Amino acid sequence: MTGWNADTLAPPVGAGSVTILEGASFCTSGANGDMVPELPYGLFFRDTRIVSRWALLVDGAPIESLSSLTPEPYHAVFVGRAGHIPGRADTPLTVERDRRVDGGLRERVTIRSYSNNPMSFRVEVLLEADFADIFEVKEGRARGIPRPTTRDESGRFRIDAVGMVDPLGLVVHAPEASVARDRIAFRVVLPPRGTWTQLLVVSPTVNGQQVALAPATEGPTEQEEPVRRLLAWQSGVPVASMDDDSLERVVRQSQRDLGSLRIFDPNHADRAVVAAGVPWFMALFGRDSLLTAYMALPLDPTLALGTLRTLADLQGTTNDAASEEQPGRILHEVRLGATTNLALGGESVYYGTIDATPLFVVVLGELARWGGLPDDADDLLDAADRALEWIEGDGDRDGDGFVEYARLNDFGLVNQGWKDSWDGVNFADGALAEPPVALCEVQGYVYAAYLARALLATMRDDDEGARAWIAKAEDLKVRFNERFWMPDRGCFAIALDRDKRQVDGCASNMGHCLWSGIVDDDKAPQVAQALMSPQMFTGWGVRTLASDMGAYNPASYHNGSVWPHDNAIVAAGLMRYGFVEEAQRIAVGLFDAANRYGGRLPELFCGFDQDQYPQPVVYPASCSPQAWAAAAPLSLLRTILRFDPSVPTDEIWIAPALPPEFGDIHVRNIPFAGSRISVDVSGGEASITGLPSHLTVHHTPLGASTAPIRRSAR
Repeated sequence: MTGWNADTLAPPVGAGSVTILEGASFCTSGANGDMVPELPYGLFFRDTRIVSRWALLVDGAPIESLSSLTPEPYHAVFVGRAGHIPGRADTPLTVERDRRVDGGLRERVTIRSYSNNPMSFRVEVLLEADFADIFEVKEGRARGIPRPTTRDESGRFRIDAVGMVDPLGLVVHAPEASVARDRIAFRVVLPPRGTWTQLLVVSPTVNGQQVALAPATEGPTEQEEPVRRLLAWQSGVPVASMDDDSLERVVRQSQRDLGSLRIFDPNHADRAVVAAGVPWFMALFGRDSLLTAYMALPLDPTLALGTLRTLADLQGTTNDAASEEQPGRILHEVRLGATTNLALGGESVYYGTIDATPLFVVVLGELARWGGLPDDADDLLDAADRALEWIEGDGDRDGDGFVEYARLNDFGLVNQGWKDSWDGVNFADGALAEPPVALCEVQGYVYAAYLARALLATMRDDDEGARAWIAKAEDLKVRFNERFWMPDRGCFAIALDRDKRQVDGCASNMGHCLWSGIVDDDKAPQVAQALMSPQMFTGWGVRTLASDMGAYNPASYHNGSVWPHDNAIVAAGLMRYGFVEEAQRIAVGLFDAANRYGGRLPELFCGFDQDQYPQPVVYPASCSPQAWAAAAPLSLLRTILRFDPSVPTDEIWIAPALPPEFGDIHVRNIPFAGSRISVDVSGGEASITGLPSHLTVHHTPLGASTAPIRRSAR
């Protein structure tokens, strides 16, 4: 087994960097607003860096950063001052760069003089475009060859790429500027305490045609597409009011980040899906987007529906070793609207994931439980059946009844579960598991998929089909607990390797098994004890790998770090089996960590103990915002509310188990079963208003059993 997979390797963007985004376009720069090609900075359009250098100079000197802020996800304001002027202790010139991204880039530069004397100076913008694809930038192998700047007949400046299938380029509108090679220049003369301002607009071009941007305005208006989308999002999401202000801040940040990470399929402009994360994963990833959509159901069920429909449209139909496509398989990655084949392996879509396919069926079933499945969902049900055929066919490579993976080529992902770095699956002594690999959590996902399909069968009055799917689930549960359980260790093996040996690393994956319900009741206490042991629980969250394992490294990507989404799933699993205090400890730890990151959970952070370092230690290459990290607080909130709907069986469970420090919680405008509900928790007691009248509320926890599949007799 060789090599690191480029798809999982993401470099740090750098301390103080600022990223703004709208749809799949984004811009990353330094703290003063400059972009330089030597760092992973730039303006990205259709997964191509169309601006690689954008540096502002005043009399040849860069701007000194004073502050930067992002009032909206697509909007940044950089405040700085001009470089040192000889003979003065302080420069009298302050510089504001008001930047917005909306496919292209708009930047309004304002320079204010606080001098009592007239001033004259030269303002320059250094502009380069290398048209490197996002993987070249991410991996530090961008060519760095800028294209020449020319002036067109209308006085605008153009840079055009060559040698691309669908050539990209850019047009810069900069009135009253001169251009010389890579410099757009202005000569500025200011009266005493005067102000100069200039709007610069960068518009992408495709095949020589300029991409239309919204009309330029002095400030945000409801006519601008990014503003309109954000306002529409904000008006439709729930409103949380909590005794704990810091808790409320985290939830609001999660809502904001999930709204900013939505991308739209050019072929279905009204269908939103969630991109995996900024800056390198602004694409639809099967596993990431499905789990994010699942956790975000209380926020917006249309994200789940849009994700399911998009993945169903792109479901595998043929056998292709290069892309690892197989009939019925759900994709790993697709970059919607990309003009080049940028998915892993050089194809437009890459399918090398083992868990997205069962998770597709799980999310479809959960959407039905929330009452969000439309009546015309036959296409999704057909896609679920094709997914299940893949699970029992190509997904089970050797016919042993477990789903396993081994890449079909020499360049695909070595590991195809959520821990997809090359060293993410290992034995207790640190040795790597050899494929084909059957991951423990994937068997749990398959178990949950069978039960979800049984529910969908019942909704179609197919009781015989429901019984058959339940029987499959029960059989898998028995075989899983026999083959994966390690009685001498008191935990489940992370996997079975190619020789069907138990991969005996103690990892967080077994918490996902609790979440799915595949764990036997008599084994759950030992699993909970292992997850919350000092070797695994840091105080902030559960490590991906226990500290007494041979591959443990608290500053690694998957072998000892703490991932918020992983912990949200573990907490839900613990709560499902009745380990209330343990689930609460994870919730408290993660909300505490989020507040130490300014209210936003990163993709991951290092797995050092809380008593070793009083702050969670940053993992430098962590994406932020990142989709399933943003959704994790919503999942944790649902977990501690013990909120479990089952609209197909006319029931709903709610039995709050809030940590004492959380206080009362009130959430309004929750989309549910075609209506809007409110949940109020005060003094440990819960009430729900706005529920459809046919639903029965149970004020007891659902417990480890799966929500009923058939309607109970009334």
